[in-house]
Amino acid sequence: MGVTPFDKPTGRGPGFVTASVRDPFGNILGVMIDQHGISRGRPEKVRAMTKSALVVIDMLNPYDHKDADKLTRHVAPIVEPLAGLVARARERDDVELIYVNDNYGDFSADRHELEKRAMEGERPDLVEPILPPAECAFLPKVRHSAFFGTSLEYLLTHLEVGTVVLTGQVTEQCVLYSALDAYVRHVDLTVPPDCVAAIHEDLGEAALRMMERNMSASLTPSREIFA
Repeated sequence: MGVTPFDKPTGRGPGFVTASVRDPFGNILGVMIDQHGISRGRPEKVRAMTKSALVVIDMLNPYDHKDADKLTRHVAPIVEPLAGLVARARERDDVELIYVNDNYGDFSADRHELEKRAMEGERPDLVEPILPPAECAFLPKVRHSAFFGTSLEYLLTHLEVGTVVLTGQVTEQCVLYSALDAYVRHVDLTVPPDCVAAIHEDLGEAALRMMERNMSASLTPSREIFA
């Protein structure tokens, strides 16, 4: 017994094709072909990772969880500079905008459902100014790191991204763990302190020091990024 076609091959860009098949047990398996990554009998030329990516983490938040009051006090000041950073990223051809957001345990929720829940939550004023633009990549995540269980690593490689600008929440949790996962993947890191929010201020400051000292992150004010 073999696999049977499920979704026909679909072009997603130059040399990039996706399809899916059903295995004998009824599971749907995705298939991706990237011609840029296929060696044709000779060593593949190393691709220059010249682009940057602005990664916005967990800003679609209904703020109905434990410690939400502490968190929102630190989120409020970052909304305006982060919205400005997103706007500048959208104007640049050499910058990719990627939102990565917790699905809060709901594996049926898509980006629109997560946006709706956040806007109907306790603090829509902290959500509306930085809703993800329709054209940007959006990846749901299930744990702290933006890399764990997501296609972020593949996406960064496919888009030839060498530098990631990490923003969002929570500084001492998801931002820190995402920074570590980026560092071990040899991705250059920039973290604007005015675009990340902590629950506990002392732990947030310690996390920033760890990212700078242990992960070679550049702590750069947002006004100097994509200027």
